[in-house]
Amino acid sequence: RFAFSRPVILRGFTDNSAFRALCTREKLLAAFGALPVRLSTANTYSYRKVDVPFQEYVEHLLKPQDPARLGSDTLYFFGDNNFTEWGSLFQEYMPPPFRIPGTSAAYSFGIAGSGSGVPFHWHGPGYSEVIFGRKRWFLYPPDKTPHFHPNETTLAWLHRTYPMLPPAQRPLECTLRPGEVLYFPDHWWHATLNLDTSVFISTFLG
Repeated sequence: RFAFSRPVILRGFTDNSAFRALCTREKLLAAFGALPVRLSTANTYSYRKVDVPFQEYVEHLLKPQDPARLGSDTLYFFGDNNFTEWGSLFQEYMPPPFRIPGTSAAYSFGIAGSGSGVPFHWHGPGYSEVIFGRKRWFLYPPDKTPHFHPNETTLAWLHRTYPMLPPAQRPLECTLRPGEVLYFPDHWWHATLNLDTSVFISTFLG
């Protein structure tokens, strides 16, 4: 019903309380603090990558989004995980029990400050689960390209563009809370906004 047609929120299909217990600030710093993580710029066509120790990211870069900063100047930890180093954590994660035939799953784990997010982009289908915090999503179907500047953060878009949109041009939207999973189909445009300091994991079906 949903696999190829529309997003859907899933609740109660998995219990990731054990994974959540490993994702506290203290547990993550103890296990991975000395390891390097690769940060991406928070713009639609993101090419710049910066490697820093995970502890430096958490203690110095994990801050609320500055509304005046461009996406190319905003560093964001999501994806680009070294599966050899982070594999012990991912082994504890229980993904949703639904698959699309012919695809395999790949995880992308992230931590981000309040007001941060990724502006509009699209890719293949997948799931996104919030572990801590809240994440707001904005979605458009493949045939409805949103109006946005690729170097504008989601927070700036929400303040400047969103209020001017006529009702017919507004996106589908939802706010995910811990334990909730959003399924997004192939090629759907989406942008995200972390309402709190958030921990989250996506399962891409490629």
